[in-house]
Amino acid sequence: MADAQACAARVERFRALMAERGYDAAILRNNPDLRWLTGAERTFDDEVAHTAFVTADGLWLHTDSRYYGTFQSRLGADTPWKLDMDIVSPAWWAAQRIRETRSRVVAVEDTCDLAFFDALGEECAKASVAVLTPRLHGDIAGLRIVKDAEEVELMRHAQSITDAAFEHICGYIKPGLTEQQVRAELEGWMLSNGADSLSFDSIIASGPNGANPHAQPGERVIQRGDMIVMDYGAGYHDYHSDMTRTVCVGEPSDLQRKVYEATRAANEACEAAIHAGVIGREIHELAHKVICEAGFPEYCFVHGLGHGVGLEIHEQPMFNMRNDKPIPAGSVITVEPGTYLPGQFGVRVEDFGIVTENGYEVFTQSPHELVCTPC
Repeated sequence: MADAQACAARVERFRALMAERGYDAAILRNNPDLRWLTGAERTFDDEVAHTAFVTADGLWLHTDSRYYGTFQSRLGADTPWKLDMDIVSPAWWAAQRIRETRSRVVAVEDTCDLAFFDALGEECAKASVAVLTPRLHGDIAGLRIVKDAEEVELMRHAQSITDAAFEHICGYIKPGLTEQQVRAELEGWMLSNGADSLSFDSIIASGPNGANPHAQPGERVIQRGDMIVMDYGAGYHDYHSDMTRTVCVGEPSDLQRKVYEATRAANEACEAAIHAGVIGREIHELAHKVICEAGFPEYCFVHGLGHGVGLEIHEQPMFNMRNDKPIPAGSVITVEPGTYLPGQFGVRVEDFGIVTENGYEVFTQSPHELVCTPC
């Protein structure tokens, strides 16, 4: 059941933003935002099947019969949300809430598709309702940057499953297996040992495939001497974990070990430098500096160093070259430098954790030392 106290605090944070902006109401259809506000875990899927209407003193949620019973169970009898599954269009339903509450400035989430937005205008016109519909411009995503205690605990738990999966898969990997076989074993193990979903499609990239940061696992057969980049995570009650480790099948070459240690050093230097108020771009630049000074400037990663994690696997804030904003305390964010040698191999070492006033508390417990699997 939803944590009523945590959800009430989230709703109040959103209502404070509405008051500051002069909104009478807001219409929300983005599933991660609805999950954050309602607390209805394991209820949302990939369909845009729900519409929320929020005012200063009311909460309405429209869904359909496929989800209604689950919402009732998750929200509980004392929920402040007025739930219905009337067989009407979402736009008509929202227009009726606007009319009933006499709202005149109604913010619409910018993730809503144009078909809904246009239909809302048409339904308001039919009801002879005059209304302004400014866009929210990702405001709830901004509120979601700072995680509360419940969110942090769910992500810690998800990461504990991810860490255990790493220990398991290191004992499974051997020459002769394909990348797909390793992926199937890894994901199946997580789902059999506490995960209720996967954070994303796992990356298992061996040998030269590891030089492609988002390589998809295929039929390549793992060989002795391969470096294998494994980027994966367990989902738990809709929250995500995210970790990358690179292992070697057998003993690494001198070059492989040198590249690995440079990448690891970049990860650890950045984690030591993170604290509330640090500029995202500066941490990204620090990782580049470490890898370049280690002798690999032409192979240093060009993707972002890190991203927020929560109800979505990629959230705000970011450690990248475009982020000149300070990172607030309470952000949960990854640190994932990589070094990629085209045609040879790649290395990436990724942790995730929470930014505090005094530093960076890492959730990931898997070792940073290079793991060499038996041949």
